[in-house]
Amino acid sequence: MTVIDIPGSKSVTARALFLAAAADGTTTLLRPLRSDDTEGFAEGLKSLGYAVGQEADRWRVQGRPAGPAADDAEVYCRDGATTARFLPTLVAAAASGTYRFDASAQMRRRPLAPLTRALTALGVDLRHGGAEGHHPLTVRAARIEGGDLTLDAGESSQYLTALLMLGPLTAKGLRIEVTELVSAPYVEITLAMMRDFGVEVLREGNTFTVPPGGYRATAYAVEPDASTASYFFAAAALTGREVTVPGLGIGALQGDLRFVDVLRDMGAEVSVGADATTVRSTGRLRGITVNMRDISDTMPTLAAIAPHADGPVRIEDVANTRVKECDRLEACAENLRAMGITVHTGPDWIEIHPGTPKPTGIATHGDHRIVMSFAVAGLRTPGLTYDDPGCVRKTFPRFHEVFADFAHGLEGR
Repeated sequence: MTVIDIPGSKSVTARALFLAAAADGTTTLLRPLRSDDTEGFAEGLKSLGYAVGQEADRWRVQGRPAGPAADDAEVYCRDGATTARFLPTLVAAAASGTYRFDASAQMRRRPLAPLTRALTALGVDLRHGGAEGHHPLTVRAARIEGGDLTLDAGESSQYLTALLMLGPLTAKGLRIEVTELVSAPYVEITLAMMRDFGVEVLREGNTFTVPPGGYRATAYAVEPDASTASYFFAAAALTGREVTVPGLGIGALQGDLRFVDVLRDMGAEVSVGADATTVRSTGRLRGITVNMRDISDTMPTLAAIAPHADGPVRIEDVANTRVKECDRLEACAENLRAMGITVHTGPDWIEIHPGTPKPTGIATHGDHRIVMSFAVAGLRTPGLTYDDPGCVRKTFPRFHEVFADFAHGLEGR
């Protein structure tokens, strides 16, 4: 059995940084993810005047319930969607201040419109410097009273998460009615973490009522990243080995741990314990049809191993993967076809047929998840190369080193 130590969750680290900055007191984050995205978020907080201390395995954030210490600041969000969506929302609740946000060319292409429309509806003075609903943008803060909102979160659950976390910072709280929601488990992460920081959100169906009153600081342990764990679980299923990931068990916050249920449906044996998950396999995979709407970040992981199933693998309801760091659905199809695999696609689905992949150059489109997913495919198809292998720094800077050691361990068994 191989035991693999997965770095902290990007989603949890980003939410924890927002909540810590908004809380009354100093929060200690234990085992936060250190990557380009989370470092960018922390740098953004520092640019706004928040005190953030970063040690090897813990970060300390001195909260400011009243808002940023700086009343005028420029924040560069890099490639980080959570940074680009959460920080403008955080500063919007301040009593005053002018805050300018920009991001990488890749992040500038990604949409913000449902969130910026919602903030504008709450009375926030928010202006775009270029295309409407995209970075760059300027927020002129003047407090938010709160009230009722209707939100379409069918493109990204991050819009809803940002507004939920904003709610306690408003004078009257928020009542949010959601018309469409994708990646619902990420919202459950948000609600659970808000609870840990002292705020209980009332949910009735797709209506969320968030009370005013603010957050309290705490010590918060960041669990391992379930999306990252999917590559190692998939590797076990593909190679007929056994892999255990400690720190992700029955009580895990992240919905992406459900990826192991997909592997179980394909024939792997899965054991989810109190504080660890194990996947073991003979290496034989069944073809399946699966809805991955709520775990769409793991869609490329499944796509990369799908050619080795004994029948077609059809992944449905993943339209939102087209507006991630790249069009992930099309990127998977492009690379699998280059490997000689028959692939069909539609607006929100991809169907991958069995075949014998051949080595090729993987077009990464600067997307960390494309690189890491096809690294798993490389366990059965040696010779794959990547046009931008370094883009893994977004969430797992040491991925290639760790995965190479992991793969060597598998070979030695």
